[in-house]
Amino acid sequence: MNDVHVVVPEGIDDPSRPSGGNTYDRRVCHGLAGIGWVPRLHRVPGRWPRPDAAAHAALAGVVREIPNGAVVLLDGLVASTAPAVLVPQARRLRLVVLVHMPLGRSSADDRVRESAVLTAAAAVVTTSGWTRQTLMQLYPLAADRVHVATPGVDSADLAAGSETAGALLCVAAVVPGKGQDVLLDALESMTSLSWQCRMVGSVERDPAFAQALGRRIARGYLSDRVSLTGALDDADLDRSYAAADLFVLASRSETYGMVVTEALARGVPVVASEVGGVPEALGRSREGTVPGLLVPPDDPAALGAALRSWLGDAELRRRLRRAARERRTALAGWPATTAAVARVLSGAVAQ
Repeated sequence: MNDVHVVVPEGIDDPSRPSGGNTYDRRVCHGLAGIGWVPRLHRVPGRWPRPDAAAHAALAGVVREIPNGAVVLLDGLVASTAPAVLVPQARRLRLVVLVHMPLGRSSADDRVRESAVLTAAAAVVTTSGWTRQTLMQLYPLAADRVHVATPGVDSADLAAGSETAGALLCVAAVVPGKGQDVLLDALESMTSLSWQCRMVGSVERDPAFAQALGRRIARGYLSDRVSLTGALDDADLDRSYAAADLFVLASRSETYGMVVTEALARGVPVVASEVGGVPEALGRSREGTVPGLLVPPDDPAALGAALRSWLGDAELRRRLRRAARERRTALAGWPATTAAVARVLSGAVAQ
C-alpha cells in the first residue's frame, strides 16, 4: 500500500460551500482508499486561491511535516499560488498538482506563479482535455507530464420531468461567473411562454451578487416563476434533477461542468454556454447528436432563443431527449476517474 498526502483547501467538507472541485477531491480520496492507497488528508486554511501570508505559512507548515520522498497530491487552488513554498520542496517530495481551473488565465502574476509550480511538479492532473490544452499553451510543460482525469458521475434514475416540458433547472453557485444574471435576462424575454425555473446553488460565495439577483427576481415579472433555493442537500438536489425537463447553465467560464453530466445521467438535455470543457462534458450520443444546445457566453438573446426553441419545438425535444438518454449510457463513473489519478501517482512513485 502507498501513502499519498492530499493537500486541499480547508472548506472541502463545508456543506454551505459545495463545488465541483470539492466533490472531485473527496471522491478521488475515497476511491484511492479503495484501491490500495492510503490518503493522508491535509486541510489548509485560507482564502484560496487568493491567500494571505497566514495561509502561506499554514501551507508551509503542512508541507514541512511530510516525509522525504512522499507523493503529494495538491489541489491547484492551493498549489498554483504558492511557488515560494512548494518549488523548494519539489526537490525532496514527489509533487502532483491537480488543476481544476487554470489560474494563469486571470493575470500575468498568476501565470508566473502557476508556471513555477507546475514546471517544478513531477506531474500535473487536469479535469478536462480543455484544461490540459490550456496549460500546454500557457506554460512550457512536457506533454507526458500533463494528464487528464475527467470527473465521474454516479448512475441515476431517469428524470420524470413535467407534462409541459417547462421545468428548467440551473445548478451552480450563485456567482457572476456562473451567469445567473444572463439567465434572468433570457427568461425575462420569455414571459409569454409556460415555464418555471429553479436555481439551485450556494448564495454565500458572493452574497452581494446573490442578494441583487434575489431582489431582481422579487420585484420583476419572474417572482412566481423563478426560485432561488440556495444550496440543497443531496436528497433535495436529486429531487430537483428528477423533476427537471431541461438543464440550463449560463456560465461565463467552466473547465468541465460536472453538473452537465449530472443532468445527462438522468437523461435530461442541456442548454449551456459554449465555454471551456462544457462541450467535452456534453459530448454526443452514439449517433453523433449533441444532447443539448450550446450558445455563446454572456449572450442572453442567444440563450433565450435556445430556450424558446426547446419550449416551442416538440421534435427538437424528442431528438434531444433521445440523445441525452443515449449519452447517459456512455458516461464514466468515479472509479474511472480514480484509476486515472492513481496511474499518475504510481508514475510519480516510480520516478
